Amino acid sequence: MSSYRQIYYQIVFGTKYRRPTINEAHCEEMYKYIWGVVKNNKCKLYRINGVEDHIHIFCDLHPSVALVDFVKDIKVASSIWMKQSGFFPDFEAWQEGYGAFTYSIREKDKIINYVKKQKEHHKKETFYDEYKRLLIENNIEFDEKYLL
Repeated sequence: MSSYRQIYYQIVFGTKYRRPTINEAHCEEMYKYIWGVVKNNKCKLYRINGVEDHIHIFCDLHPSVALVDFVKDIKVASSIWMKQSGFFPDFEAWQEGYGAFTYSIREKDKIINYVKKQKEHHKKETFYDEYKRLLIENNIEFDEKYLL
């Protein structure tokens, strides 16, 4: 018998101290690099986007990959690449933590569209407010002091 699964994640993480260090002129190159990391982990990327202080990744997580290792791999590899590329001279690092939210097939198109419209979305809502809202909407307990 074969194994079947569907594990959609929206992964969100910010830059260290939420500093605006993701240069918009070169974010597409960073997204392509991260896409390669996702593919190397046997996962499928549906959408990646962000703004100057954070990114969203919507993907299907392969069952052989642990979420914590997957996010660590993305953050470590992209951090090294961003520093070496010269495209992001103010980038120090990614923040320590991350948010990971699961979704069903029925929500897939909605989340892809949400990630696609990040630049437009953040004209109205800050990263802090968005992140807090996502935690609340997903019934995830959190300590507000760790959101700063």
